Amino acid sequence: MSSASAPKVFVSRRVPEKAKALITSQCNAILWEKDEPPPRDEYLKIISGIDGLFCLLTDKIDAELLDAAGPNLRVVSTMSVGYDHVDVKECAKRNIAVGYTPGILTKATAELTVALLLATTRRLKEGIRAVENGEWGTWKPMWLCGQGLDGATVGVVGLGRIGYTVAQCLNPFGVARFLYTGYRRPDAEEELKAEFADLDKLYSESDFVIACCALTPETAGMFNADAFKKMKKTAVFVNSSRGGVVNQDDLFVALESGEIGAAGLDVTIPEPLPTDSPLLGLNNCVVLPHIGSATHDTREAMAVLAAQNLIAGLKGDKMPSQIDD
Repeated sequence: MSSASAPKVFVSRRVPEKAKALITSQCNAILWEKDEPPPRDEYLKIISGIDGLFCLLTDKIDAELLDAAGPNLRVVSTMSVGYDHVDVKECAKRNIAVGYTPGILTKATAELTVALLLATTRRLKEGIRAVENGEWGTWKPMWLCGQGLDGATVGVVGLGRIGYTVAQCLNPFGVARFLYTGYRRPDAEEELKAEFADLDKLYSESDFVIACCALTPETAGMFNADAFKKMKKTAVFVNSSRGGVVNQDDLFVALESGEIGAAGLDVTIPEPLPTDSPLLGLNNCVVLPHIGSATHDTREAMAVLAAQNLIAGLKGDKMPSQIDD
């Protein structure tokens, strides 16, 4: 395809080479070869006249941006499973197809969720600091003790692909009970002996509460003061879904006051979390920089699918993974 006839696209971040090669072989691509996004004002200038946009979950795709792109824009392809950063309804009004990358990151995100849970409950943050700061003295029977999974009750809020895989990963640790919300999963009830429960029961009976739900108007801020008050004082709360499902001010109060035992977060509002966030000053709170899908194979597969979505949409074909709202 000649550069004159090739569709014009913008790729808003440095992406794996395989995906970049796929895009540049089919498109006249403007590549932002940096890990940090372009400043908003520059972003709006660069995209003028493009036919397609390859974006990330931290790019706000709203009416202002769509206006700046202009009437040629036909496709928005996001390299993410979540798409709350894309105004899907506004895109639909303008006949702009939207693609995303579901399914690919399930195992990687589940692995990270388990790692975060273990790091939080076994107090690895405090242990690492103790070693680095010279606080590691003689062996002490009660020092840095945490809660184990053997015999525990684990509550999973949202037993979709990721939530189910998290439960499967945790099962060999000797978990006694799994409680879950969302929709009924007979497969989980058979394989894991999981019990479908309402939120109040899940909160009050779980030793670990794991948020694996999508961010929707119904789930926004659902983990708030009322929710934390219903949890055990020893409860460990883990969120690897979306930062917006948690009221972080309420979480800080719950952690500082001992309302709950500890929390592990891979997602926050905003991202990145400011270094002066009070959550970062708590020993019983572990915060990671949204790295749930950060394995080499997963990120490459996400980028390739996003590229395939972009190219299919530009050709007028159905995307491999298209949002139909």
